[in-house]
This record gives sequence, C-alpha cells and structure tokens, in this order.
Amino acid sequence: MGTFKKSLMIFVSSIVCAGIFMNAQAQEPGYRLQPEDVLYITVYEQPDLETRTRIGSTGEISFPLLGKLDVADLTVSELKDKIEQLLEKDYLVNPQVQVFIEQYHIKQVSVLGEVQKPGKYDMYTERETTVLEAIAMAGGFTNIADANGTKIIRKENNEELTIPIKISDITKKGMKEKDIPLKPGDIVFVPESFF
Repeated sequence: MGTFKKSLMIFVSSIVCAGIFMNAQAQEPGYRLQPEDVLYITVYEQPDLETRTRIGSTGEISFPLLGKLDVADLTVSELKDKIEQLLEKDYLVNPQVQVFIEQYHIKQVSVLGEVQKPGKYDMYTERETTVLEAIAMAGGFTNIADANGTKIIRKENNEELTIPIKISDITKKGMKEKDIPLKPGDIVFVPESFF
C-alpha cells in the first residue's frame, strides 16, 4: 500500500510539473523574462540545485554555484541553455536543466485625464491590451473628454514618444488597426475638450 501511495504521488507531481511547464509555454511563446517574474529551476539528479527565485529589479537572479545571473530579456529556452553551459564549464557533465515560469510579473498601463476612473490598470496576460480596452477599464470617457485628442505616452530607449490616437477612426470608421496594442508602462492620456 505504501509503494502504491508513493507511486501515485510521483505520478500526480509529474502531471502538476508538466502542467506548469505547458501553461508557461502555452501562455506566451517567445516570452522574454522580466523583473518580478518568478522562476522554478531544476537540474536533473541535482536536488541541491533546485531553485525558486524572483527576478530582481536589475534583471538578476541568484543560482547555486553560479551566483548572480543576468536573465532579463532572455527566453526560457535561452536561460536554460545559459545555465547548462555555465554548469558544464566548471561543475557538471552534461547537465539537464528545466526552467519554468511560475508567475508572471504584473504588466500595467496608466490611463489619465478625462476618464471616469483614472489610475493604473493590469494588462491582459494572455493577449495584448489595446487603447480602447484600457479606456474601458478606466470606465470610459467623461462628458468633457476630447476623445480624438487621446495620446499614448511611451518610453523607448530613454526617449519619450507621443503617439496620437483618433478614437473616432476606430469607433466610427471601423479602422481597428488604429486601436494599437499597449506596452507595459504606457500612459494613455485623454485631454479635456475646450468646446
């Protein structure tokens, strides 16, 4: 009976691990690691190297034997290869590493100006969040909003970009391509109408 229970537990835990792995892969293929993501890293037949870690604000994690590793903007596959190469260089013969994303960082955008509930809003994790969706999250426009004056303020390469959005092109003319996807940290600003 004890052997059966042990076998059952091993079977269930392998399904759970596979589920975590499939979930991480299925959610965002090609996803690049970001600060605040939580990683679970295992090395085959090396239980002492099992690590659960959160990526710090500088994009680093601590890993046994290897110390601090810069992991930001790597894919799961690239990080797996990096750890395998570093372990093989000085410590192990043919290490087999698995990297799982247990928890994604919370991606947010700010919606400010003439909306019902200005503030920060969580973006969708399973797909992109567009300008109109962010405005809807903030309760929609106020009655004095200049909807066609809406703009996205975005930081890229230490520069501030302003992207004008003419809302009526999307809502009245059906130009869905103008409802552009937002990036984490974007600010959607809706000015006041003067008429």
